[in-house]
Amino acid sequence: MKIAWKELLRRPSRFLTAGGALTLIVVLLLILGGILDALTNASTGLLRAQSAPLIAYGADARDSIVRSRIPVEVHDAIRDVNGVREASGLGVSLLGATVPGRSEPADVAIFGYEAANARVPAPPAPGEAYADASLQDDGVSIGQTLEVGAAAVPVEVVGFVENTNYNLQGGLWVEADTWREILNANIPNAAVAPGTFQAVVITPEEGISPEQLADRVDEQVPEVKALTIDEAITALPGVSQQQSVFSAIIGTTFTVAGLVVALFFALITIERIGLLGVLKAIGASSRTLAAGLTLQAVLIAAGAIVVGGLLTLGLASVIPDAVPLTLGFGRFAFTAFGLVLTALIGSAISFRRIIRIDPASAVGGA
Repeated sequence: MKIAWKELLRRPSRFLTAGGALTLIVVLLLILGGILDALTNASTGLLRAQSAPLIAYGADARDSIVRSRIPVEVHDAIRDVNGVREASGLGVSLLGATVPGRSEPADVAIFGYEAANARVPAPPAPGEAYADASLQDDGVSIGQTLEVGAAAVPVEVVGFVENTNYNLQGGLWVEADTWREILNANIPNAAVAPGTFQAVVITPEEGISPEQLADRVDEQVPEVKALTIDEAITALPGVSQQQSVFSAIIGTTFTVAGLVVALFFALITIERIGLLGVLKAIGASSRTLAAGLTLQAVLIAAGAIVVGGLLTLGLASVIPDAVPLTLGFGRFAFTAFGLVLTALIGSAISFRRIIRIDPASAVGGA
């Protein structure tokens, strides 16, 4: 172990090739993961903001909140299901909003809601809205009055909330009647009656699992279909496909990292057969030599993670705002863990060669 550590300190240039390749791989992994996280958050923020674990759509809505309609009597029936502690309405309208001083309208998702959730306080007064902080990039600020849709329904921004977008559009949270006014004025063919929502967010009573309550709601209220929030997120158009594509690319990149480490240490082992034979001849075990190889692989990976992370943060500061990118601690931790694990697996491929080294022949060949 000491020899492996001293070799890294005294001959760092020997390991620069592998370290440089892994550093570039780290940057690629973080950028890909950051784009995936940003796209996912911008598409699913509405659902992730919910503190309740269940959401119900109309049974014929094909798991889509936009297609769903839940009238007052069905909403009341959900409330009456045994085990339901709270059932609050939720509605969505995807429109454009004119921002004062801007020539181009901002894409907004109008959310009509009845109760506070994990990220948004209780509904504001009629005609007011909480705006997602992402809309600041479109020039939205507190105190402004936005004109929503072609009907130019006025809505005053009274505060900002975080990570609540839907379908890549900035969220505007309004009370239920304001949402219905906006929807009915701008999309008459999708107008809803008073008291009607598109979805109902359901909180179970203590001791009842979300899955158990979902089955009860489906059985007792056949007009709706209850989903867990995770199921509803998966059902969003394009989300699962998007995650599958990026996950495949990220997985392939990790595989490339493993191959880089495996090839590098295979070549290093071949170059050092004579030295390893000498070490075995004076009493070093195969386990000790393999542990030194593992230490070097982990340290190279760790260095690549640090340098690659710093480079990624630098790139993130100059990447245009139009490119969605979210670099969170979770993504850094996942990348670091994955790269170290990949480096360990890659270096382990050389263990067999180390074990098979014969001190006499290796020293004689040297």
